[in-house]
Amino acid sequence: MVFGLYDRFVLPRLIGCACGAKPIAKQRAKLIPRAYGVVVDMGFGSGTNLPFLDASKVQKVIAVEPSESMLAWKRDERRTDIIVEEVVAGAEATGLPDACADTVLFTYALCTIPNYAGALAEAKRLLKPDGQLLFCEHGLAPDADVARLQKRIEPIWKAIAGGCHLTRDTQAMLETGGFVCAEVNDMYLPNTPRFAGYNVWGRATS
Repeated sequence: MVFGLYDRFVLPRLIGCACGAKPIAKQRAKLIPRAYGVVVDMGFGSGTNLPFLDASKVQKVIAVEPSESMLAWKRDERRTDIIVEEVVAGAEATGLPDACADTVLFTYALCTIPNYAGALAEAKRLLKPDGQLLFCEHGLAPDADVARLQKRIEPIWKAIAGGCHLTRDTQAMLETGGFVCAEVNDMYLPNTPRFAGYNVWGRATS
């Protein structure tokens, strides 16, 4: 019961605060304005990507999120110049039609999705032939000492952070899932512990 209350009331706010931190907001600002057309936001959460979208380029956002609590949090504060359609579902099985998306977004979501391979297969199914996948994720650091620490603390981190993994390799996951990474950037976020601050972002096509 305690964990149920934590997951329902505490975790959404912790995740929302973490995902809205200034270093992460700067990362979103580099990437999200490039979304266009019908945008499927995998792991929509409370809508932290919405402020960074260019409304002149976006037809609508399909917000895929398994947690109704996350969708409800800050719903009344969302911008109103972009249509948002909520889909309560996991990224592995959205129920959306084939080739319905011009852009699929994964921002700080692939670290948490249990079946990330299934989520990437679903993204591939949803994308139009000329569509794009935009990604911004934290994950396995290239430095051996940081990677060792990530592996050591990951079990505890997953327990308190909603299943978030520290050691997933985003680029490798995308390429194994059949995507071509057309652009990949990486850095350690400033003012962030290195074990949680290694970021990879860019654009991929199917």
